[in-house]
Amino acid sequence: MRKRFAELRKAGQDVPKIMMEVAEAATTEAVHTAANNTPPNGANIAGTNTRSGQMAQHWELDSQTKPAYSGGSVRTALANNMQYASYVNDGHRMDQHYVPGLIKNGGLLERVDPDVGGITVGTKTTYVKGLYMKEKAIGKYRDTVRKELDRRVREAFK
Repeated sequence: MRKRFAELRKAGQDVPKIMMEVAEAATTEAVHTAANNTPPNGANIAGTNTRSGQMAQHWELDSQTKPAYSGGSVRTALANNMQYASYVNDGHRMDQHYVPGLIKNGGLLERVDPDVGGITVGTKTTYVKGLYMKEKAIGKYRDTVRKELDRRVREAFK
């Protein structure tokens, strides 16, 4: 990145403005990548009242895509403030425990009134693997920055 910025400065470009535009575009792409890799998006799931899509929506709500420029650096933020987001991203241990209001209806899980009953989970699965949505989004951010800066340098030297 530093090399590309030096080339842009040499070409007489407005580097702070370019940094802001590139950071905003890259962060927006990262947010979309994170949301697209967050359940239930893209997952083949079913069940009554079991999936809301709330965590996927929170990538856009909690992230800061509009860059802040200070001291020669640009800052954006990729964030998801849902309480369980880190568990879905990184994976988690699954201890056996009772969940009131969750029942099996045929082969599907269903949320019902806790007075109806519940099930014990964690009997077969002891660890749930992470989906690494954040890491995928960071990779997309870096790719976007690299491609966008390369494009800007090519345009500057035409």
